[in-house]
Amino acid sequence: MAALTIDIQRLEEDLDTLATFSAAPAPAVTRVLFSDEDMAARAFLKKRFTDLGLQVREDALGNTFARWTGRDPELAPVATGSHIDAIPFAGRFDGTVGVLGALEAVRALQASGFTPERSIDIIMFTAEEPTRFGIGCLGSRALAGVLSVEGMLELRDAQGQSPDDVRQARAFAGELSDVAIASGSYHAFIELHIEQGPWLEREHLDLGIVSAIAAPASLTVTVRGEGGHAGAVLMLERCDALTAAAEMALAVEKTAKNTNSNDSVATVGMFDVHPGAVNSIPSQVTFTIDCRDTDLVRRDNMVTDIRQHINEIGEARAVTVEVTILNADAPASCAPLVTEACQNAAEKLELRSQTMVSRAYHDSLFMAQICPMGMLFIPCRDGISHRPDEYSSPAAIAKGVRALAHVLRRLAG
Repeated sequence: MAALTIDIQRLEEDLDTLATFSAAPAPAVTRVLFSDEDMAARAFLKKRFTDLGLQVREDALGNTFARWTGRDPELAPVATGSHIDAIPFAGRFDGTVGVLGALEAVRALQASGFTPERSIDIIMFTAEEPTRFGIGCLGSRALAGVLSVEGMLELRDAQGQSPDDVRQARAFAGELSDVAIASGSYHAFIELHIEQGPWLEREHLDLGIVSAIAAPASLTVTVRGEGGHAGAVLMLERCDALTAAAEMALAVEKTAKNTNSNDSVATVGMFDVHPGAVNSIPSQVTFTIDCRDTDLVRRDNMVTDIRQHINEIGEARAVTVEVTILNADAPASCAPLVTEACQNAAEKLELRSQTMVSRAYHDSLFMAQICPMGMLFIPCRDGISHRPDEYSSPAAIAKGVRALAHVLRRLAG
């Protein structure tokens, strides 16, 4: 076999083209599930797949699979991939490097004369971002059977539509019950992704070999107090929902810090204040909490402590509180089968690498329910992600894609 050659100019052109399918002006990228921009991006991607001779299929939720058939189609395939949807005013590398990078890795393997024993699937997962339905990894959750059809049908977007409504409007046929696949359907899964953190760049490393993925518990809290005129209600007589919610938000931050673990994080990311007038005391506030950790017991203890603090603050401030848990996913460990293949690739390519934890979660978290899973991280400038100035250099991407190709060759060969 010839050496693996990555055509980084071709890959950069693909990334640039994909970024043009956006509801926001460049350099920002906004690509929400089943929007016109998302559908155009999907069409572009499927054309790239078919041009390479890959067999393309889509499930009822829009998860897209492009298969390079191996010598023994009866063997469980190897899979790789990521997502192409983007939160409002994001960048052009999050997720897309894992999809288009996988395409370039397959191109390089084909050009080298390699023929896989096991088939290789490139998967583009539907809606990794929670933008439209408030829940992340919609496609991979459904694929792994973690999200039931009943649970999916309860989800609503801002227009009151369910995932079933919007997927049918975009002509995705089939039964949602057929999306889930059995454990063991894949031999292994590997995802290439930008780090979304500063460590690799700071330490002058080429690759991060992920050992575990932290998982979130997501909560919605509604605080109800008493509204009134900002000038007429005395301070000692107030039941201000916003000041109570603000104290709760500080308690969330304090709880995460008190675990004394760098892997514990908690974030209040959204505040919805009613009635939202400058001269009116807030009568109701709804806010969100995101708690994450690589240790499930510590994460769940953090959620328990936060709920206790919220109830205590609510009682002390004479407001009522309603807490709803949206999801509480378990962390996942990466499988030795995949991490050893990643380490082998780094050694063969003489790339500087380090084992690390992913504090952001990805579709890989749910693929771990189906098969042995692993991830490769590449550096991104200043650790910035989910912003228009998100950037990973052509050299960094090329190293990551070359490593991915080696991993696929090892796992599928």
